[in-house]
Amino acid sequence: MKGKCCLVLGAGGASRAVVWSLVDAGAAGVTIVNRSQDRARALAAAMAAVARPWEERDDAVAEADLVVNTTSLGMEGQAPLAVDLSGLPGDAVVTDLVYTPLETALLAAARARGNRVVDGLGMLLHQARPGFAAWFGVEPAVDADLRAAVLGSEP
Repeated sequence: MKGKCCLVLGAGGASRAVVWSLVDAGAAGVTIVNRSQDRARALAAAMAAVARPWEERDDAVAEADLVVNTTSLGMEGQAPLAVDLSGLPGDAVVTDLVYTPLETALLAAARARGNRVVDGLGMLLHQARPGFAAWFGVEPAVDADLRAAVLGSEP
């Protein structure tokens, strides 16, 4: 994401990894928006990012080349993620770390607008690699075949 403006929704453990990765990859700017402003500020201060209030999330979306949802909002059994994508640039990418459901309302709305979307299954599979290797002595390749196997479909 070198040179891109990135928006991270959430300020928990997953968002810390995402923000660090984006800053490390040379993002032009990383904005963190979280329901708890104190947590957003603390993470932003630790990671050379900017914190904005939750109430400004729709404005932040309009400035983003990448939007990453790291919250549990939108996950099965959780409250929906209320975010307005109408200002989102047409070439922006939207990703959601949630993988149940695989296509969240956020991803469906972005896809319907024509934005590129990335679901959370890749994160889950990459997280599982070290544990699988520890148990079985083999590190699996995270590829289309593994994704298909997890989804119970053909590649």
